[in-house]
Amino acid sequence: MSLKSGEWREQIDEVDAALIDEFQSDFPIQERPFEAVGEALGVSAGEALDRVRTLRDDGIFRRFGPVLNPPVIGSSTLAAVSAPEDRFDEVAEIINGYRQVNHNYARDHEWNMWFVVTAGSRQRRDEILAEIEERTGCSVLVLPMLTDYYIDLEFPVVNGDRFARESLETTDATATRISEDAAADLSELDRQLLLEIQTGFPLVATPYRNVADALDADVSDVLSAIKQLQRTGCIKRIGCVVNHIVTGFDNNCMVVWDVPDDALDERGQAVGELPYVTLCYHRPRRPKQDWQYNLFTMIHGREAAIVDQKIDELATEHLPYDHDRLYSTETLKQTGARYDDIVGQ
Repeated sequence: MSLKSGEWREQIDEVDAALIDEFQSDFPIQERPFEAVGEALGVSAGEALDRVRTLRDDGIFRRFGPVLNPPVIGSSTLAAVSAPEDRFDEVAEIINGYRQVNHNYARDHEWNMWFVVTAGSRQRRDEILAEIEERTGCSVLVLPMLTDYYIDLEFPVVNGDRFARESLETTDATATRISEDAAADLSELDRQLLLEIQTGFPLVATPYRNVADALDADVSDVLSAIKQLQRTGCIKRIGCVVNHIVTGFDNNCMVVWDVPDDALDERGQAVGELPYVTLCYHRPRRPKQDWQYNLFTMIHGREAAIVDQKIDELATEHLPYDHDRLYSTETLKQTGARYDDIVGQ
């Protein structure tokens, strides 16, 4: 299947389209989940499984399984460095060498390399940041999430939308405070389970049983644990994780705003309710590093001009404050968050 913009949509049928747009979350938590999926789609369980495998192999799905919530399970932060141009690749290689670094992007800005560190504890997270600073010789801008107003990269892609959720009028947003310390109260089974599923579920007819077998646990206990981890927010959703870049939503911009502190929650929640805002959260100012911004937003679109248009709309109608646009120029690393040290905490 060609992944050139638009062509992939011409090569899928209605069943594939339903899998892509309707099963990004709420995947059945039962021993044979593809039986329920097949029934909903009007196909056999085997065909449903085969279609998910094909969509993954073709790159439409990045992976299958849970989307974990790093700030709840462990300790996570966004960070940035200003890498010298002649050492850019060297700095990226050092940063990407840490398994706890799960995202790293080059951005068109003075702070030109932005990455996420997620570890089992705040202490380990900060050790990694200190090591990166020492090994690269670059000052690290550390920006942990303090308030989550809206974070959701689940949106339909089998459509002609110019930007994410163009057809929607609003989304639900709330101000959720985030601790820098690992907040989850995890049992030993929870810890082992999160380590086993952090890169996804096995794409087989009985994914939960296979996970249980790998842990030498009872499948009923694993099913119960996964449901509880979802209730407590450690798991955000379970389903087919769409690759938004290959499905056409390959233009995005992280916009940072200098919002008055006394207006932050009101503005953050209101902006989070705008459907085209896919991410909206509060991070700290760092005046000693000349970083005055405290609200972050992200917009995904199929065309750069449309993304710019929606940013202009934000700036004129919703956030009339100083801001900066940090366009992504290259993906340096993109994996799921890793919790290799979580069992030892």
